[in-house]
Amino acid sequence: MWNRLFKRAPREVMDLPEFQELDRSRLPVHTAIIMDGNGRWAKGRELLRTAGHAAGADTVKKILKAAIALELPVLTIYMFSTENWKRPPAEVDFIMRLLFDRLMQEIDEMDEDNVKIRFLGRLDELFPALRELTQKAEDRMKGNTGVQFNVAVNYGGQDEILHAAKSIARRVQQGELSTEDIDGKIFDASLYTEGLPPVDLLIRTGGDMRVSNFLLWQSAYAELWFTDTTWPDFTPLLFVEALKDFGKRNRRFGGLDNK
Repeated sequence: MWNRLFKRAPREVMDLPEFQELDRSRLPVHTAIIMDGNGRWAKGRELLRTAGHAAGADTVKKILKAAIALELPVLTIYMFSTENWKRPPAEVDFIMRLLFDRLMQEIDEMDEDNVKIRFLGRLDELFPALRELTQKAEDRMKGNTGVQFNVAVNYGGQDEILHAAKSIARRVQQGELSTEDIDGKIFDASLYTEGLPPVDLLIRTGGDMRVSNFLLWQSAYAELWFTDTTWPDFTPLLFVEALKDFGKRNRRFGGLDNK
């Protein structure tokens, strides 16, 4: 089986002894990543910020390949937040076009890798061609059974919670629900992540130690893992390090220590 998994895995993962030594029973079901540091990576090399975003897109592919090789069930990345529209228009335009171009380039290979892609956020506010392409990608891969790969674009955790609350309030107004019916399951089903498991491991690159409005409801009991390494320099080796560290954590979910 490992030879089959290695076929499309990054070389640096294939050659890492720890890769095969990972306790597969202790891997996270849902891993989420805040991909921070593209601009700082570019600045440190006296390049334009856009060069950092392009390098970061290369890293996305490497980490997705590692997730495929490890057969991780769910991987979610923070591509673009609802607050990122505040950035210079030229940078925003580059990021959106980069997403469009890379999705066009990678859609066939992701499908071959049995990836099931999903986009989370206010997709109706994306430019039409990108919105159509995201729908095309989701439709094409909806029957795949490999890694569930979620791309949060024009996404904000607080915005998502407000969206869910308004959706539930409308259902109450229309008589579909009573206030007594509202519970965690109803709320989960009203989020962009409907049907997805809660986040087990939240990784943030770039040195900052905050969650930046990402998957706030879903990460209630997530294990957090931070690194100073900027996203373009984040390697599958570091990804494996984060997964190994997760496997050593004792998760209590508010209860007592089981050890």
